[in-house]
Amino acid sequence: MQRLKTIACIGAGNMGTALMKGAIGKTVKNARDNHAIGFADTDNAKARAAAKVLGAKVFTTNAEAAKAGDYIFLAVKPQVLSSVLAEISPVIRERYVKSDSPVLISMAAGFPIKKIQAQINGGGNEAPAAPQSSIPVMRIMPNTPSQIFHGMIVYCVSPKFPSAKLAELEKILSGAGLTDQVDEEFLDAVTGISGSGPAFVFQFIEALADGGVLAGLPRDKALLYAAQTVKGAAAMVLETGKHPGELKDMVASPGGTTIQGIAALERSAFRGTVISAVEAAWQRAQELG
Repeated sequence: MQRLKTIACIGAGNMGTALMKGAIGKTVKNARDNHAIGFADTDNAKARAAAKVLGAKVFTTNAEAAKAGDYIFLAVKPQVLSSVLAEISPVIRERYVKSDSPVLISMAAGFPIKKIQAQINGGGNEAPAAPQSSIPVMRIMPNTPSQIFHGMIVYCVSPKFPSAKLAELEKILSGAGLTDQVDEEFLDAVTGISGSGPAFVFQFIEALADGGVLAGLPRDKALLYAAQTVKGAAAMVLETGKHPGELKDMVASPGGTTIQGIAALERSAFRGTVISAVEAAWQRAQELG
């Protein structure tokens, strides 16, 4: 009988919890015997709260999570990833020597695969270093809509990544939304679009609703109309395959209300401001690396 796979999530913050709830929660909620799920966090109360959501277990230390996990999600900020890797590296190397190497899945923006592999090899002296390219690492850039199964999860993998494990991870992650693989060189740009993008969209929805309130609508109705409008517009882009500019032109009739609004946006450098926001997030991701 095949041994059950264990998924360990180191970090029980917003993104780690969102992805576990979305991807893993949806994947295993009708088949909990197929996976064992556990959380570890320096704040044990956060780990217990996250585990309670999924009926998962709690690991008391990161090293314990590294010892147990077949798939180890590193859901921590880039600034603390090095210390986490130093803590778990002896366990990972020991497991590699025993031909029981886990897969590391990092969510840290700007932290490249080679740096993760190098730090696993460089931490502690309890076990010999593994050939760097043999440590399987996946980097993912999920976003918060993963929590409601409408996320965008973009990933890249280390060379010689085991195909069977990649297929299983794709199945798990697809429970949280749409997945796509890219070369690692593009992942920082992905951070600026789909990683940080939901926050930009939330601001736009809020501003759109504020405009409705300014025009006399009740706040609750303005917010509903704004959110549904953004949802519907996004669905049109995805489902029709038409360029956003073409869809925009379908709404903007000559001398009408929409073209007046578009002109107001352009006077305020709307598109340039959005591009600058993505660029700023992309640059920050590079700095974090």
